[in-house]
Amino acid sequence: MSKKMAIALGLTAALLAGCSAGPQAEPQGKTTLKVMYYSEDSFYYQYGMLFSALYPDVELEIVSANLVKPEEGETINDATAKFIRERKPDVLMLSASQYKQWASEGKLLDLEARAAQDKFDLAGIVPGILEYIRGLSDGKLYGMAPSFYSKAVYYNKDLFEKYGVPLPEDRMSWESLLQLASRFPTDGEPNERVYGLKPDYMSDLNNLSRQIGGSLGLSYFNVSGMRMTANSDSWIKAVETADKAIKGGYLYLGEDQTNQMYTSYEEYLLQDPFIGGRTAMTIDGSYLTAQIKEAQEVLKDKALKNWDVVTMPVDPKNPNVTDTVSVDQILAIDVQSPNVDAAWKFLQYVNGDEFARVKSKANSGSFPVRTKYINDDDRHNLQAFYALTPTEETVFKDYDKMPNEAFTEIMNTIAAELSEAGKGQQTVAEAMNRIQDKGQLILDGKGKGAEEAANGAGSSAK
Repeated sequence: MSKKMAIALGLTAALLAGCSAGPQAEPQGKTTLKVMYYSEDSFYYQYGMLFSALYPDVELEIVSANLVKPEEGETINDATAKFIRERKPDVLMLSASQYKQWASEGKLLDLEARAAQDKFDLAGIVPGILEYIRGLSDGKLYGMAPSFYSKAVYYNKDLFEKYGVPLPEDRMSWESLLQLASRFPTDGEPNERVYGLKPDYMSDLNNLSRQIGGSLGLSYFNVSGMRMTANSDSWIKAVETADKAIKGGYLYLGEDQTNQMYTSYEEYLLQDPFIGGRTAMTIDGSYLTAQIKEAQEVLKDKALKNWDVVTMPVDPKNPNVTDTVSVDQILAIDVQSPNVDAAWKFLQYVNGDEFARVKSKANSGSFPVRTKYINDDDRHNLQAFYALTPTEETVFKDYDKMPNEAFTEIMNTIAAELSEAGKGQQTVAEAMNRIQDKGQLILDGKGKGAEEAANGAGSSAK
């Protein structure tokens, strides 16, 4: 039995043991409910085993979204729409962009009316999540998200006290956060010294500038006008801020530890520079909270104890929103579904209190959407993970509305040019101007991919 399956079975047993509610009558006949999800295995691990245990009258059929494969020149949104028309799932799993489009076209069931009719508790759901989803659909609720991913800034209180640096606060700008990080020492052996900040799992110029630009609502392109917007003063300043921080020596830029071998579990836990007491701050999601608690049990006196979290950096001009909260799975009901009652039963369950209670016991990297289950016994500021309202991702906004080949080519161009800027082979302004010019050629159909296609056609003709 796989580890994931064992966890899922354990959660099912826990739910059945602790749940007083459930189907009150014997099923009179099964309803087949078609649910769109990544794959059957991942669906049953995430939702299906628990739901099936409580609702045996609903037969689940999984329509695998992994089968969505855009053809050449086709957008992912168009491919998904065609897939849904052909396979006709009752419950749809949509990205924000897809949800926004389908809601505007009247293809989704109004869940607000259903919730009011059945007195389904919406008040216990993270307000920012509902606000975000409603904002995508003109204030109405056509979809719900059972969980969300979020990041925050973790900080080591002892290191701040040791070096006399003021503690970080919620809603800081990136400039303020980096200024705090720069006040920690930059000398010592790389594997032993203290660093001010570990930005994220990847800390090159491309990724750090993307985080800074995203907090400011910047975008590399405007898909509706098919124009690049990379060489604006705001973008250049954001990339220069990232470049200066990386070269300042106070950021932890350690190598990827994915394939590292460890002689003990203690060594594995301590390899994380934040748990090991070598970074004053780090940006991470909920996994780190669980890992810190585990380290406290295993490492005892060696473990990090005095820590807390604050929100991710924000745009000072718009301090209550963030692009670092991810709602990747908006579940909605096709308005033409013949199984609306069963579909609503499923959505109620996976967005309900009991499901959130049980799933909060397993650290899946995401948070349950109900606020009462986002807490810990030590009263850390976990509200930092959901205090800000999610906003649509802007850096690559509407990328799914352009051909996949064009988007991939633009991504590769950005990475290549910023890599050269990071090595000092060109200035940031030069890199952004080159991204602007090369990216525009790609959007105009004159990029490398177009040239290769034309050359291939010419060779075939010969």
